[in-house]
Amino acid sequence: MDNIYLILVAVLAILAVGDLIVGVSNDAVNFLNSAVGSKAIPFKTIMILASLGVAAGALFSSGLMEVARKGIFNPGEFYFDEIILIFTAVMLTDILLLDFFNTLGMPTSTTVSIVFTLLGAAVFMSVIKIIETTGDFGDIVNYINTTKAIQIISGILLSVVVALTVGAIVQWFSRLFLTYEFEKKAMWVSALFGGIALSAITYFILMKGIKGTPFANIKYDILGGMKIKDLLEQEVFKVALANFLVWFGVSFSVIRFLKVNIYKVIIGTGTFALALAFAGNDLVNFIGVPIAAYQSYEAWVASGAAASDFSMGVLSSKVPTPTLFLILSGGIMVLTLWLSTKAKKVMKTELDLSDQNSIKERFQPNFLSKVIVKTFQIIGNGFNALLPATLKKNIDIQFANTELVLKNQNDKNAPSFDMLRACVNLVVASILISIATSYKLPLSTTYVTFMVAMGTSLADRAWQRDSAVYRVAGVLNVIGGWFLTAFTAFVVSGIIVTLIKLGGPQAIAIILFIILLIIGKNYLKHRSENAELIDLEGLVKSESNSIKGVMDESTKNVIKVFKRVDKVYAILSEGLAKHDKSLLKKGKKNINRLTDDVDELRENIFYFIKNLEESSLSASNFYIVILSLIQDITDDLEYIVKKSYKHVNNDHSKLKLSQVRDLQEIHELTNSIFQDAMEAFENNSIAKLENVLNNRSNIVSKLDEKINAQIERTRNEETSPKNATLYFNILLKSKDLYLHKLNVMETFLENIRKIES
Repeated sequence: MDNIYLILVAVLAILAVGDLIVGVSNDAVNFLNSAVGSKAIPFKTIMILASLGVAAGALFSSGLMEVARKGIFNPGEFYFDEIILIFTAVMLTDILLLDFFNTLGMPTSTTVSIVFTLLGAAVFMSVIKIIETTGDFGDIVNYINTTKAIQIISGILLSVVVALTVGAIVQWFSRLFLTYEFEKKAMWVSALFGGIALSAITYFILMKGIKGTPFANIKYDILGGMKIKDLLEQEVFKVALANFLVWFGVSFSVIRFLKVNIYKVIIGTGTFALALAFAGNDLVNFIGVPIAAYQSYEAWVASGAAASDFSMGVLSSKVPTPTLFLILSGGIMVLTLWLSTKAKKVMKTELDLSDQNSIKERFQPNFLSKVIVKTFQIIGNGFNALLPATLKKNIDIQFANTELVLKNQNDKNAPSFDMLRACVNLVVASILISIATSYKLPLSTTYVTFMVAMGTSLADRAWQRDSAVYRVAGVLNVIGGWFLTAFTAFVVSGIIVTLIKLGGPQAIAIILFIILLIIGKNYLKHRSENAELIDLEGLVKSESNSIKGVMDESTKNVIKVFKRVDKVYAILSEGLAKHDKSLLKKGKKNINRLTDDVDELRENIFYFIKNLEESSLSASNFYIVILSLIQDITDDLEYIVKKSYKHVNNDHSKLKLSQVRDLQEIHELTNSIFQDAMEAFENNSIAKLENVLNNRSNIVSKLDEKINAQIERTRNEETSPKNATLYFNILLKSKDLYLHKLNVMETFLENIRKIES
């Protein structure tokens, strides 16, 4: 039986690796988004700086391991056989939960996850012990470190409010004084901002880094016999002032003599610092429990006592974390940072919510988001009414960025926000996290960085009237996910620890198998989705301001739309022929993506027209007509696919063989025609376009023949009403789809002739 505990320790070590991978995939957003969103420095440079920060932070994180050992429960109240089951349940739950959120692309808190899994497993194990002994549930306070647990939880919740408020205030004043033309300000202004930002970041690095090294406890004559640790804690004002003066001088020199953009320096330094904070603050979330389990096992083996008799009071004492473990963990985190694709998915969520430009909104508005936006509009209107008109006008001028937004709108590589906001994000988040770290509180880096980013977005007027309800809904969804994390972590870890307590090794094996199966399924689904996205040819927004340029860009979009429509129609035909719901579901997903892409193009019409030169206004009419026709095509296909999916999903009667043949003939006929059409578009051939259009009546008549044939079947053959209705809808909409495609070609032909004439 004793061998089972060694096996469990080995399993926990493997789970630690998995937890590092899923944890970093989710938390990478915390320190990468500001640099990536601003696109101030090359992506590879960002990754190198972040990697160095993660590696450095991992080496200074041993102090916070105490949270996993005794921060949530009183280890002396549990025996070794109980504590090892608690740790096993915690790791199984944590890795499953984080992978779930990664798959959704939602940022969650690894700190909250580990705290509530520990709490849930400890509470459920305590209940089991109470039932087996005294039966007095009031004794549960003896098992749980309620004071520390409440302190941790309240600190986490407080971080949401503090981060949002501080981020908004700092960004508002920064923008007010520096505006969107901050790079054109006087040299001393940029140097002043650089001095404040860099001194704040480096002070944090000193507090987070040096305090965790052996050098911090050595007395130095140069410091008057004072320790570095004591200097940092006791002489805060002097250290901060000296730090600022040094960095103000460095910033001025860098700007004046090296001609370097100080804002890029701040973003690079801030990325390093925040990555360091992440590793230092959150490493405990991934390896703290396995290390505590390993140290518990060592203590138990050394004692020679039975597992059920060995009290885990040993965990109450401070035990240094082996440096080797920290180095290995840091290496895994760095590799994950470079290789994880799920990290990009999570990152996109936050970037979309803080984007300065008009983008395709990911989240749909809900009742609460509408109420919140409306309430703040009323408050804002009331506040504005109290402000003098001149003051209000001057403030609006400082926040004016219309030209920048218009310029970026048609640039797919445009930054989500400017460097000033990126700097504020990094500086504020670093300071807040450093404060928590210095007090050994596992403040959620996710909560802090996310809410700071949302606060700066709000203050920077990124949430305009047209986007506010969507952005607020997104924030509410993310926060709702955080509460879900806490509740789920608590309940699931409690259930798992109960099952493995009652079921023994067999239960552990079964649960582990199920979790690995779920994670494997999520991985395959994620990889499949990525492959599908790569295969899809995305539509591009028009950037030209001439009729010829717009036609060339529209030609590319039309070819892509025709190809994707043909692909969906082929899936539709096969799905109906086989009565296969999964194929029709795939077709439904593809047409939804195409519809979203087309909608995004239509939403860009405003910026397209605004960027047109006065002499090229005819291009706008052409662009709008083409988009309208493309919209009609996608609407027709969407109707067919959804009706077909509903028919098969409800298990209505299959299409008859004759209907299947007719449908396949229609697809083959129209496909061959439009292959010629796409060739005509690609070669800009008037003759081939005319040839396709000359066959209009022939194709239409054949489609009408199929419709008439179905009418005859309905009159003379026994057929299902649902079957007949569906097939008539498919035939009629297929005809409309074909005619709309012809209209696209006619529009192109007319404008080509106009240009040539």
